[in-house]
Amino acid sequence: MVNIGNSWDSLLKAEFEKEYYAKLRVFLKQEYVYSGKRIFPHMNNIFNAFKYTDYHDVKAVILGQDPYHGEGQAHGLCFSVEKGTPAPPSLQNIFKELKTDLGIDAPSHGCLTDWAKNGVLLLNSVLTVRESLAGSHRGRGWEIFTDSVIELLNAREKPMVFLLWGNYAKAKASIINTDRHLVLTAAHPSPLSAYNGFFGCRHFSKANQFLGERAIDWRIGE
Repeated sequence: MVNIGNSWDSLLKAEFEKEYYAKLRVFLKQEYVYSGKRIFPHMNNIFNAFKYTDYHDVKAVILGQDPYHGEGQAHGLCFSVEKGTPAPPSLQNIFKELKTDLGIDAPSHGCLTDWAKNGVLLLNSVLTVRESLAGSHRGRGWEIFTDSVIELLNAREKPMVFLLWGNYAKAKASIINTDRHLVLTAAHPSPLSAYNGFFGCRHFSKANQFLGERAIDWRIGE
């Protein structure tokens, strides 16, 4: 069974016992153990977003689609790559906007664990993928699971910020209570769309303005 090690365990217990998740678990065992294919992230890192950011500590949610599908990239946090792996183009653009918005220089790596430890839930909608095959684990149950996570967050009384970049993420706005939480939407940071409204969105400063004394430290250490 999944052991996250914080309050997510009790919050997600019922989800892990549902029929769809049992089927997803069978599929993942086949993929990781018997398929002969490489699956990312490593099975021990699938739930890293939850391990790094306890439910009660979430200040902001950044929603991605599915993990990077290249060697040394995905490690359970959306948009983040392991140290030693060059930052992909979308992440480079995120760092550019961070510099423009808050004057924070890009780190020498693309690992966003500092954000996760500071209250940013870096959640992909689909948590696993086959090597070199984007979207290969979509439609297997992960979307049901992560929609339930968003609903749990939405139900929390303490306000948070949802940063929804790109049409896929924006579609989740309909299940978020904007009377309580702040929803910020923009184009995806991909080079194909970043100039269509991601650059200049100033989401980092807007999130901190909303959070007030709970503002996020967006700096990333070396």
